[in-house]
Order: sequence, then C-alpha cells, then structure tokens
Amino acid sequence: MTHLSTRRKLLLAIMIVLMVCVSAVALAADGEEYASPLYSTFWSLVPPIVAIALALITKEVYSSLFCGILMGALLYSGFNLELALTTLVQDGFISNLSDSWNVGILMFLVILGIFVVLMNRAGGSAAYGRWARKKIKTREQATLATFLLGVLIFVDDYFNCLTVGSVMRPVTDEYGVSRAKLSYIIDATAAPICMIAPISSWAAAVTGVVEGVDGLTLFINAIPYNFYSILTIVMIITITLMKFDYGPMKLHEDNAKKGDLFTTDARPYGEAEDEDFNENGRVFDLLIPMIVLIVCCVLGMIYTGGFFAGETFINSFANCDAAFGLAIGSAVALLFTCVYFVCRRVLTFKQVASSIPDGFKTMVPAILILAMAWGIKSMTGLLGADVFVAGIVERSANGLAAFLPAIIFLVALGLSFSTGTSWGTFGILLPIVTACIPAESTLLIIGVSACLAGAVCGDHCSPISDTTIMASTGGQCDHVNHVSTQLPYAMTVAGVSFVCYILAGVMQSIVVLPISIVLMIATLVVIKKLTAKKAA
Repeated sequence: MTHLSTRRKLLLAIMIVLMVCVSAVALAADGEEYASPLYSTFWSLVPPIVAIALALITKEVYSSLFCGILMGALLYSGFNLELALTTLVQDGFISNLSDSWNVGILMFLVILGIFVVLMNRAGGSAAYGRWARKKIKTREQATLATFLLGVLIFVDDYFNCLTVGSVMRPVTDEYGVSRAKLSYIIDATAAPICMIAPISSWAAAVTGVVEGVDGLTLFINAIPYNFYSILTIVMIITITLMKFDYGPMKLHEDNAKKGDLFTTDARPYGEAEDEDFNENGRVFDLLIPMIVLIVCCVLGMIYTGGFFAGETFINSFANCDAAFGLAIGSAVALLFTCVYFVCRRVLTFKQVASSIPDGFKTMVPAILILAMAWGIKSMTGLLGADVFVAGIVERSANGLAAFLPAIIFLVALGLSFSTGTSWGTFGILLPIVTACIPAESTLLIIGVSACLAGAVCGDHCSPISDTTIMASTGGQCDHVNHVSTQLPYAMTVAGVSFVCYILAGVMQSIVVLPISIVLMIATLVVIKKLTAKKAA
C-alpha cells in the first residue's frame, strides 16, 4: 500500500509541476481563429512524454494514455477548461473513431480476434501445436520458427503481428518461450521487415510520400543502408543461437523455463487460454483459414489500389488503402472460415455465432489502447510537433553533411517514439530530407534510409505505437511488460545503427553494411560476457 501511495503522489506531483510551468506561458484563446501559444515548441512533445513516463512508472497503460491526452488538450487550450474539454472529446476521441482508416484497422483487429477464437475452438491451433512438437525439439528452434514466419509475412505489419502470434503461440508456450519474448520477436519482424520489403504496405506508403522522385527506386536503393531493420534481424538470430538474454527480458525468459510464461500477474488475455476445443481438429483447420486470410488480404489491398481496373501489381500496392483492403479481405476470409468449420462439423452454427462476441471481447484491451494512442497523436498534431521536429532537421542540414544521416536518424527516432507513428514520421521528414540533400547522390540515399530506419526504431520502441500494441496483442502479453522488456534490445540496435550512420556519412559506401553486421555481433558478444560476469 505504501508503494502504491508513493506512485500516486509522484503522478500528482508530475501533473502539478507541468501545469504550473505551462500556465506561466500559456494564454487562453482569443480572436476568431484559435492558435495555441505553444504551437511548434518543445511543449508539443510533452503529452506523449507524460503518457510514456506514467505508463512505465505506474504499469497502468490506460490511465497513463488518458493523462497524456488530457495534458495535450490543456496545453493546446492554454488551460482554458471549456476549450480543453471540447478538444479532449472531439479531437481526442470522436474524430479518430470516425476516421475511415482507423475504423478499417479496428474492423480488421476485431475480425482477427474472431479468427483466433474460431481456430482455437475448432482445434486447429491445438493440432498445429501437436504437429509442431514433432518437428521442433528445442526453445531455440521454436524461436527461430517464429522469426521465420514473421519474415515470410512481410506484406503488412498489423497482419504480421496478429497472424504470427496466433499461429506460433501454442508452439512457443510448449517450449517455454516467455510471452514477452514472443511479443518481441513479433514486433521485431513486423515493421522492420516491412520496411525492407519492396512489396508491402510500408513500401507503398514511402513511395507516395515524395513528389517528383521515383519513390520505389529510392526505397529499394535505401534498403542496404537501413541499418536498424537489418541489424534487428541480426540481433534476433544472434541472441537465439548464443542462447542468452539480458535486461528485464532475462527474468521473463528464466521464469518461462520454469513454467511461468508471464512473470507478472498481468494476464490480459488469460481467459482465452482456458477454452474448450474440438479434439478432432486437424492442422489444416488452422492452415486453410490462415492461407485464405493471407490471400484475401493481399487481394483486398491490391483491389483498393486498382489492380482489377488495369493497374500493375506494383502500382496497385503503391496506391492501395491498406486499412480498407485488410478489412475487406479479412471479412471475406472470415465468412469462408465460418462456413468451412460448420461444413467440417468441427463447430456448430451456435459455436460459430458465439465466437463473434467472444472474439470481439479478446480485442477490447487492444482497441482501448489504440483509441487512446490515436488521441495522443491528435494532440501532438494540434500542438505542431511535426513542425517543431521538421525545423530541427532543416537547421541540422546547414551543419556538417557527413553527420547529417546520424542526425536524421535521431530526429526520426525521437519523433516516431513521441508520436507513435512511423508513417507520419517519414511523411513529415522525407520531403525535407530530399530537399536538403543534393539529388542523385549517395548521401541522399543514406539520408532517406536513416529517416526510414529512425521512424521504424521509434515505432518499435514506443508504447503508443500501433505496431507495438498489435505485437503485445498478438503475443497475448501485458503491454507494459512488452515495452519494458524489448526496450533494451531495441536501444542496443539503435546505438549500433547510430554509429553506422556516422560511418556511412563519412564513407558513403555500401561497405558499411558488412561492418555494421560485424559491429552488431561484437556488441552482443561483449554484452553476453558482461552479463555472465554480473551473474557470477
């Protein structure tokens, strides 16, 4: 009780200090067109900082995110309570929940939740687990199998997170891989893999950002310099083969080997694991629905990009509406799956019907976190965080050109971490980067890759990132546990990537790529030795 009371006092103190500091400079709205007095200042980054800090301190993600949204509304309104309340409700929630992209993502999320419940009850997941146990013999093999599946599903990060978690969770549970480690692998093979896959929703988003430039060619040329994405892959393979972990993840993995997959009492999806399932389920009761889901989602995405109206496959990906396409594809796949299970007689019509609300309920935690994360993004947008950070990049371009990629990487990382959106980050920064660096130069390619890598890194680390939320949902891990355990790993890769961008800015050669891989492995070897010494 004393510990909890101390946390509450600390929260109250932080809120009071921030309010007092800002009230000294904040002004109430006046005139016909309101403009926040704190627009495009450091204060625009305070709402996500408050939310992230509170989440890590209190381990309460919902209340922490709400405090961040509330702080953003107060800062934007200059502590005018009437305007703050209007901003909180309208811009923080209503506008986000009525946005067609967001609704499409929520629909896709709910359908995936229903999918998981259906496959579990039909016995497909259990059958796959029994089959995998015959093929996979060790924890390392289970980890690498999860990693490989994540690499194979490179089309979209949301789809990757939920699909890999659903398929591999029974296998990793069987071999004592913690839910935190599973969520890390899912997260590390979602955005980082999509960012180096030429055919993905992320490549499509990057391609359409910069006008007057061949976006796809620039994206492909930047892949060898996307150190964060590449070194994240190296990181997973290396720590798996070397059989070691460090930081909070080590405690989770040690406990998982003893049978405790969660370590903490937080089990937001624990009720879904105790369901009865059909003993007559077969492996293809999982594989067929998943294959149909993958095919339908890809077809849905290229459909929205005009593929069936005559566009090429590449252009249809570049022009697709990923949220709408995933919602369409998953809805068709769900209809097929319901009919398939009833015809197979592994589920009755009543069981299929009851799975719909149950699947929705399993996704409520993720939906709540996503809705509030979108609210935080709205607050940073109203306060001009994008303008503030863009100004930092423009001023940096006047300095030493050789250090520009490293600076771009850090700025993109900070913006993506604070706002929780990598797409928004490179959407803001890429036009500035291409304008500041001479065209058709190697430095431009490195600068673009640094922007993309920083955006992915911040997205990977941020508690308010959509992908991070999806990864904890896919791994059925407490969200704060997922963030705190993967942060040291992500920061290790980010540190090595930063050094490599300094080298790339100086050398401007592809030779930096093999150097970066060697440097990453050497760093992990040193960490392993230091960890072993500390344990001894």
